[in-house]
Amino acid sequence: MRLTILALGRARPGPEKTLTEDYLQRLAPMGRGVGFGPARLLELEARSGRREEESALLLERAPSGAKLVALDERGETPSSLDFARRLGRWRDGGAAEAAFLIGGADGHAEILRERADWVVSLGRLTLPHMLARAVLAEQLYRAASILAGHPYHRE
Repeated sequence: MRLTILALGRARPGPEKTLTEDYLQRLAPMGRGVGFGPARLLELEARSGRREEESALLLERAPSGAKLVALDERGETPSSLDFARRLGRWRDGGAAEAAFLIGGADGHAEILRERADWVVSLGRLTLPHMLARAVLAEQLYRAASILAGHPYHRE
């Protein structure tokens, strides 16, 4: 199952970008072992700054047939184990791709949240969007390690 992060805005060089890239690179070999991959980050330019247009752009660029995961403060807050198990069930159920959608500063429009297969919050704290990318990339790596039985995730 391919993993795609669709995010509005371009990351500038810095620690958040480096950390996101690091976890996506770590995910590659671990992911292959559990049927994930390749993982990629697609950055989209949002020109209007309006939530409805940004959400429409994300939906338009989401891979056809992918399971859609909207990262949104109003979503569920799964544990890392729950996150891994959901991805594992999708993979085992034949899903070819999962796309993780990170919106702009004003979040997602209702139409995107309604179309999503899962709406997930990374927690109750407000995170800068570039840091949210890094946290998501780490959780994808952690999910692969959980499914692989690797000791990276300790309970």
